Amino acid sequence: MKGKFYGVSVGPGDPEYMTLKAVRALERCPVVVAPRTDSRNNVALDIARAAADLTNKELLYVDIIMCRDRARVEACYDGIAARVTERLDRGQDVAMLCLGDASLYASQSNIRRRVAAAGYETETVAGVTSFCACAARLGVSLTTPRLPLRILPGDYPELAAELAAPGTCVIMKSGRELAGVKRLIRE
Repeated sequence: MKGKFYGVSVGPGDPEYMTLKAVRALERCPVVVAPRTDSRNNVALDIARAAADLTNKELLYVDIIMCRDRARVEACYDGIAARVTERLDRGQDVAMLCLGDASLYASQSNIRRRVAAAGYETETVAGVTSFCACAARLGVSLTTPRLPLRILPGDYPELAAELAAPGTCVIMKSGRELAGVKRLIRE
């Protein structure tokens, strides 16, 4: 019997924002994929460890390439998916950690898509997003009746027009574009 792949959202940083479903998925799976963007940084694993018992789990560290070279990024995802499917073929369930919510700009979704295309069962465990946590902390609503909420990447070509439109605009994944995003907001 093949294992099942779970994309597990760990929330925006505070372990108390992890859902009960996320904690249960992590505690059920014998293998936990811990993505990192450099060899020292594993924020998602730190959050998960504070909320779930990961004792006796195989921690499968994977390095996520963050660059604009699509061929390199796709090759990285292919390699991670191959490592995951090895465990699934052994009948082990695998949980891949994801900061924030696994359905928003998440590398996990690229791995899940590959795993599903190879014929394995997958499930995405929803989580709390950073923008919802920030709004809650500030005591503000992100929406009002009949006004949209738009979620855009910081490098979106039409960002200036979106910022001028009515409603709330959430800007994520600004990275290298942060200075330009700040300039647009000030304008």
